[in-house]
Amino acid sequence: MVLPLELLQQFKTSDFPNPQEYEVWQRRNLKLLEAGLVLHPYLPLDEIDTRPRQLQHIIHGALVKPMDTGKHSESMQVLRNLATSLACRSFDGSSPEICHWADGTPLNIRFYQILLEACFDVNDQTSVIEEVDEVLEIIKKTWVILDIDQMFHNICFSWVLFHRYVSTSQVEKDLLFAADNLLSEVANDAKAVKQPSCSQTLSSLLGLILGWAEKRLLAYHDSFYRDNVDIMQSLLSMGLSATKILVEHNSRNYQKKKKEVDVEFSSVDTYIRASMLSAFSQEKERLISSRKSSKKQQNSLPNLSILAQNVTDLAFNEKEIYSAVLKRWHPIATGVAVATLHACYGSELKKFVSGISELTPDALQVLIAADKLEKDLVQMAVADAVDSEDGGKSLIKEMTPYEAEAVIANLVKSWIRTRIDRLKEWVNRNLQQEVWNPHANKERFAPSGVEVLRSIDETFEAFFLLPIPMHPALLLELMNGLDGCLQNYILKAIYGCGSRSTFVPTMPALTRCSAGSKFSVFRKKERPPMVLHKKSHSGTTDGDDSFSIPQLCVRINTLHCIRKELDVLEKRTISQLRDNLRVHDDNLVNVLGKGFELSAAACLEGIQQLSEAIAYKVIFHELSHVFWDYLYVGDVSSSCIEPFLQELEKNLEIISATVHDRVRTRVITKVMKASFDGFLFVLLAGGPSRSFLLADAAIIDEDLKFLMDLFWSDGDGLPADLIDKFSTTLKGILPLFHTDTAILIEQFEHAVQDNFAPSAKSRLPLPPTSGNWSPTESSTIMRVLCYRNDKMATKFLKRNYNFPKKL
Repeated sequence: MVLPLELLQQFKTSDFPNPQEYEVWQRRNLKLLEAGLVLHPYLPLDEIDTRPRQLQHIIHGALVKPMDTGKHSESMQVLRNLATSLACRSFDGSSPEICHWADGTPLNIRFYQILLEACFDVNDQTSVIEEVDEVLEIIKKTWVILDIDQMFHNICFSWVLFHRYVSTSQVEKDLLFAADNLLSEVANDAKAVKQPSCSQTLSSLLGLILGWAEKRLLAYHDSFYRDNVDIMQSLLSMGLSATKILVEHNSRNYQKKKKEVDVEFSSVDTYIRASMLSAFSQEKERLISSRKSSKKQQNSLPNLSILAQNVTDLAFNEKEIYSAVLKRWHPIATGVAVATLHACYGSELKKFVSGISELTPDALQVLIAADKLEKDLVQMAVADAVDSEDGGKSLIKEMTPYEAEAVIANLVKSWIRTRIDRLKEWVNRNLQQEVWNPHANKERFAPSGVEVLRSIDETFEAFFLLPIPMHPALLLELMNGLDGCLQNYILKAIYGCGSRSTFVPTMPALTRCSAGSKFSVFRKKERPPMVLHKKSHSGTTDGDDSFSIPQLCVRINTLHCIRKELDVLEKRTISQLRDNLRVHDDNLVNVLGKGFELSAAACLEGIQQLSEAIAYKVIFHELSHVFWDYLYVGDVSSSCIEPFLQELEKNLEIISATVHDRVRTRVITKVMKASFDGFLFVLLAGGPSRSFLLADAAIIDEDLKFLMDLFWSDGDGLPADLIDKFSTTLKGILPLFHTDTAILIEQFEHAVQDNFAPSAKSRLPLPPTSGNWSPTESSTIMRVLCYRNDKMATKFLKRNYNFPKKL
């Protein structure tokens, strides 16, 4: 029997005290029909079946206007036919004589939910009545009739509390807390549910709860904040309980406890990633919108720089507010959140970096902000995951590095290369125009040297003004590049200036003059005044004035100035680095202190080479007319050293007046050494125009003393010990010119026999010329014999070596 149909047809308006009560009674029975046959049917409805919709249409019409329920009423007949046909359905499709439409769990649950609504205050929908315990005891007496047990009660009451919380605008959070507690009990008992109808009801209610909860949990930043995060915890607990129960019923293999943890873990992981992605997108859109609305306002920071700071705030906010709740189910909740933010920002940064081609303020600001953001996020992730199973390795691996520092480094390297290339072009162009004028400035160094140092200093200043996190490697690369430019300048400055070998004549072949001969052309009474062959003191090689002695002195001054400024530049650079980074690393200082090694070495070598070039150019080129072409040519007594000393003194004055006082001693020492070397060269390799009597030795001694006195200059010149040091070889050889020829021959023979095996008893081997003159060295003694003007020497050399009398 479909009881509501019978009641509607049996009772009339006259059976009630008044028509209003009858109408209420009629609506109640119609709603009961709708609940049992349409809303909560015993058997599931077929979607293509139109009867449920027809029945609902009739019922809803009767709820608005009471219907005629008489036996012969057409509307009643239609209602009966529809209701009976729906009530008499069976699982196997047959038409049973007995219908069980009101026996099903779905309708019973609905009845029970309506009963539970009695626990709420009629006048305050969010409040539970004081007598709730007594009412629940009464309601529980229906369990036998409705086939309800404790677990069903918990499910239904949890749903009722949850539904009441949602339907009353979520103002009473105690309702949610109570629903959460009940659902936790359901989760513990859910494994015992085996009836299909019970499982279906359970899945239906839990699906509704989970759907509503996940809508908020997948974007929990939109719904929860510091003051209501406790609600988030309860909602999350309910959602995870519902998920776990549903998974248990959907998978009978769900046995291991680890899988239970995995369900909760994976769900929370999904919520974190989805909500963080949503929060990031909203932050980005909010920033873009605010920028569009404030176009007139001057804001120099690029969008991604601001977004980086906002993402940092999001991360710290997440850790402080939400992670404390989420960690109950996800031990590395903060780590997952920051990893998600890291990936979101990384995607935006990648697009930005792909469009960067040069170092610009905006690019630097964004990359610096990204680098700082990444450091903050990685630090948070590492700290959060340190106690996890893998120590956070998988999480860190997930965070693909931004490599902002590498991008910055590459941009700075490109900037450095551009600066270095410009400086190289400048050096090459300006050195071609440099005239090395000693009067260009009072310091007497080249303007190009001043300019190249100024350019290097400006480059360093520009480098330190770059708003980048300084890296010693970048600074060292800049220093190495500038070092190369400066070395190039130095090498070009000394190129073509010559060296000792450039100016020293080729050593002539050994010859022998006739015994007792003197070339009349060199006799003193016939020698013309020295001015006939005198060259200008500023005489040049190949007519190029840029290589004159004063110009060479300017080159030395320039290299000395560069070398001195390098020390200042290094100290200033290290100081700037320390000020910018607060770095006090001695190792770093040592590394940077070697940044201009090439230039420093090139300066020292260049000064050495130029000093030597000046020295030998003065002696063998500038003064060749009073030295190589004159000294001891012919008669020794009439071609002494005095004219050479007079001209040398004038050149020394020019050098002293031009060369910087810090390198003056070095240059003049080189000139002294060149004069001593030249003096020996004249004595031992002067060619066939020179020969010496034993009596000439005293003149030679006196000339050497005059030469040494010139450099000592009554104590105002070079130190006496320095003069003695460089004249040692010369003074050691001069006694050979005082030695009798027979003794010289004997010394020569002993020296040859000690050092060389004679090829035949009749002739001594000819010793090779080493150029390293020594009073005990065979070739030195031989040369003294070659230039000895007496018969014994001539006879000895003729017999043993058959030297020609002239070349």
